[in-house]
Amino acid sequence: MLKPELVAAIADKADLSKDQAGHLLNTILEEITNALGENDPVTLIGFGSFVQRHRGARAGKNPQTGEALTIKASNTVAFKPGKQLKEAVAQYK
Repeated sequence: MLKPELVAAIADKADLSKDQAGHLLNTILEEITNALGENDPVTLIGFGSFVQRHRGARAGKNPQTGEALTIKASNTVAFKPGKQLKEAVAQYK
């Protein structure tokens, strides 16, 4: 599902215009992004949790030349699905 399809589904189910649904979705995503940027986890009960994780510097290899290189430390986002989401997905096997 792409973002425009999600916006259309939200608009249909919440009885909103597509512009309103798009603004709502963008606001939600912006708030999740801001919270994670401040290292504040976002927990949506039943759906899952987003947390910021730190990845330390590590040794790597250039796949084209095989040359050794150092990959810099970075921050990334991890998602842990909630119980209800896991159960819902398990039904579609």
